[in-house]
Amino acid sequence: MITQPTTRYARSGDVSIAYQVFGDGPLDIVVVPGFVSHVELIWEVPTAVHILERLASFSRVILFDKRGSGLSDPVVGAPTLEERMDDVRAVMDAAGSDRAAIFGLSEGAPMSILFAATYPEQTSALVLYGGMARSTWAPDYPWATPADALIESSEAMAPYLYEGAVIEIMAPTFADDPRVRALYARLQRYAASPAMLQQMFLMFLDIDVRAVLPTIDVPTIVLHRRGDRAVNYQAAVWMAGQIPGARYVELEGIDHMMFAGDTDALVDEIEEFLTGVRRATEVDRVLATVMFTDIVDSTQRASAMGDQAWRALLDAQNDVLRHELVRHRGREVKTLGDGMLATFDGPARAIRCARAMTEAVRALDIEIRVGLHTGEVELVGDDVAGIAVHIAARVGALAGAGEVLVSGTVKDLVAGSGISFADRGEHVLKGIPDRWRIYAAG
Repeated sequence: MITQPTTRYARSGDVSIAYQVFGDGPLDIVVVPGFVSHVELIWEVPTAVHILERLASFSRVILFDKRGSGLSDPVVGAPTLEERMDDVRAVMDAAGSDRAAIFGLSEGAPMSILFAATYPEQTSALVLYGGMARSTWAPDYPWATPADALIESSEAMAPYLYEGAVIEIMAPTFADDPRVRALYARLQRYAASPAMLQQMFLMFLDIDVRAVLPTIDVPTIVLHRRGDRAVNYQAAVWMAGQIPGARYVELEGIDHMMFAGDTDALVDEIEEFLTGVRRATEVDRVLATVMFTDIVDSTQRASAMGDQAWRALLDAQNDVLRHELVRHRGREVKTLGDGMLATFDGPARAIRCARAMTEAVRALDIEIRVGLHTGEVELVGDDVAGIAVHIAARVGALAGAGEVLVSGTVKDLVAGSGISFADRGEHVLKGIPDRWRIYAAG
């Protein structure tokens, strides 16, 4: 596991660019972020950390915030693609990188394309994910949304932007998870102010690097999810066809954000393209009871308390939850924003632990909700995956303050334990087949 790296600054003209370097692999990868980013808060997103750790397992990763975003200097006026190219060169120089694979994400793809074409001697390879060569519709580019429609939707979403509303489009598989929504909203608030965001949006509307595509002379891979709701996959297919020798790989899923969906499938393709070797991931499957917890009304509490006090409260909560996990033989998998993911080898212990947790955290003047489901999970390193994990998360999202909700599977498995249940009816769990009967553990 990587310790969060130190943030440093590279000078690009009159602007300071925040960057981090981690990993010690034989090749360098410069990650060019999408619309906005924050090199420190990204380490609070577990799925993002997983991707970054995987990249660092075979490379030295250079991560940075574009000018006007995150911890880099704010700027007056929308930055140009040329200025952004200068920023990449400045960061590479500061990191001691003479040549690197340029990994462009989403809106970072056009600048990466221009960089690879302009500086092929500094570009060992070009990796594009969720990208586009042009941002808006044109008669000869029918895969994008017209500029007027983008402006209209941007204005409609503006009041809700910093509440995580954009996750509905960028990462719809996480849209119903209040913990992820709150974490994404916080990332947006820290990544760019409303005025800076507006400047970057206006610059985005003018992007068109289509003429550059045929001039690229470095190995290139274009990756895209077929159901991407933000950028039509046909734009990626067309883009790959315009780059000499480019390889196009279509992935399953509906998420645009790289940190949602099947992240390992994405990194597998990148690793094989850059190293020639695809990692063989060993997956063990076991039966486990999965627990999700989160704080009720966390967004409002965090806003009222301020970041420092909120972080202190989360640390205190996690100490309480971990104490109960040890008492009830649970295993912490990871923290998720204001909540926790854990597993148990027995459903009755999981319920008793959940009830103890809901009581214990009241001393901190907070209420939590808990969701439990028992099913087969995949053990991938220290993490867990599989449909059972998603079911537990969906069950937890239905719970109220201080409530422990369980699936019918859990209820059936603890028959004779003396634990009482109240029927909460049948529910449709988003992304999960069939209807599920849910119970509240008494």
